[in-house]
Amino acid sequence: MTDRREFDVLVIGAGPAGLAAACCAAEAGRRVGIVDDNPAAGGQIWRGEQTSPSTATAAKWFQRIRDANIEFLSGARVVNQTSSLVLLAESDDKLFELACEKIILATGARERFLPFPGWTLPGVTGAGGLQALVKSGMPIDGKRVVVAGSGPLLLAVVAYLHKAGAFVTSIAEQANRGRIIKFGLGLIGDPSRISQAVRLKWQLRGVPYLTGCWPIRADGDQMLQTVTLRRGDRTWDEPCDYLACGFGLVPNIELPMIMGCALQSGTVQVDDWQETSVTGIYCAGEPTGIGGLELSLIEGQIAGYVAAGMKHRAERLFAARTQARKFAGRLERTFELRDELRGLPDPATIICRCEDVRYEQLQDRVSWREAKLQTRCGMGPCQGRICGAATEFLFGWGMTSVRPPLFPVRLENLAKSSVSPD
Repeated sequence: MTDRREFDVLVIGAGPAGLAAACCAAEAGRRVGIVDDNPAAGGQIWRGEQTSPSTATAAKWFQRIRDANIEFLSGARVVNQTSSLVLLAESDDKLFELACEKIILATGARERFLPFPGWTLPGVTGAGGLQALVKSGMPIDGKRVVVAGSGPLLLAVVAYLHKAGAFVTSIAEQANRGRIIKFGLGLIGDPSRISQAVRLKWQLRGVPYLTGCWPIRADGDQMLQTVTLRRGDRTWDEPCDYLACGFGLVPNIELPMIMGCALQSGTVQVDDWQETSVTGIYCAGEPTGIGGLELSLIEGQIAGYVAAGMKHRAERLFAARTQARKFAGRLERTFELRDELRGLPDPATIICRCEDVRYEQLQDRVSWREAKLQTRCGMGPCQGRICGAATEFLFGWGMTSVRPPLFPVRLENLAKSSVSPD
C-alpha cells in the first residue's frame, strides 16, 4: 500500500542547500518534509557530521534543524512525478506518495569521472567517493593514496584522508600554476577565505601539490598498484594503494528535467527568487550551477523563505548571493578542464562501465542518442550518470531527455503506482 504524506513545502535533498531551505520554511511555520536517499542528513560535504559537526557552520545548521519541526524521509529516493506537485519516492520497504504546495529541489551534484586506461581497476575511486567510504568506517590508516583531478574538493579530501591516517603521496591538479596563483591573489581582501586557505595549507604541509599534472593510466594485477602521472613532458609511475580522482562536479539535474524545469547551459534555470520555469517549484544549490557550500546555503535560504511566502527575508540575501556567485565564477575559470584530458582514453578504454562500452565503439557516433541506440552506452543501472558526463566532455554530447523511473524501482512498486518504464 502506498504511504501518502502531505506537506506545505517538500524539499528533495538533505545537503546544505536542502537543510537551509527546509529550516527557513519550517521556522516560518510551514509543514516541511525532506526526502534524501542517505540514512542521515548532511549530503556529501557534511556526511556523518549530524552528531559531531567538524565546523561551526555545520554545528549551527544542524542545531537549527533539530529545533525546527521537519519530517525527514531518510533512505528514500524520488523516482517519478505523478502530477505537478505530487512525487513518488521509494525506500527499502515503502512506496511514498508525497503531495505538497511547493517543492524545493536541492539534488546536489556528483563527481565527474574521466576515463583513462585502468580506471576500472579496484582501488581507483572518486575523490569524494573515497572520503565517503572512510567516513563510513573503511580503514585507510597507512595506505598510500594519490589524489588527482581538479578543484578545491581535492584539497578538502586530502585533508580528511590525512587526518584519518592515510599517506597521501601527491596531489595531481590538472590546472596550471599560473591560474592557481592568480586565483590565490584574488583572495586578498577576503579574510575568511584567506584564513581557510592558510588553515588548509597547514593541514597539507609535506604533501606535494603538483599543478599541471594528471593521471594517464592505472596499472596493477587485479588491484591497483601504480598510477602513471604526467606533468609537462615528464611521466612517471607512482606506487599507491588508492587513486582518488575527481575532475570537478556535475549537477544532478535529472529530477528537474523530469519535472519540466527549463535548463540553461546544463544547469537549472531559476529567477531571482530561485523559482524554476515551473510555478511552485524552486531549485537551490549545485543544480543551478556549481558554487560550493556558501552559495548553496544562501540559495537554500532564499528558496525556503520564498516558498514560505516571506520574500522580504529572501531579498536581504540577494547581495550575499551575488558575491558568492562571483566567487563561484572565479573557481570555474581557474579549474576549467584542459583539452589534453580528452586524449586520455585509448581505443580499448571502457567508457560505460555498466554496459562495457569501449571508446572505440563511440568514436564514430554523432550524438548521445545514437550512442545509446547503437551501443547501449548509458542504458545500464546508473542511467548514464557516470558515462554521460564523460562523453559530454570527450565528444561534446549532451543529455537531451530523461525517462522515468528516475532510479531502478522494484516491480511490486511499479505495479502499485503509475510509474512506468516507458
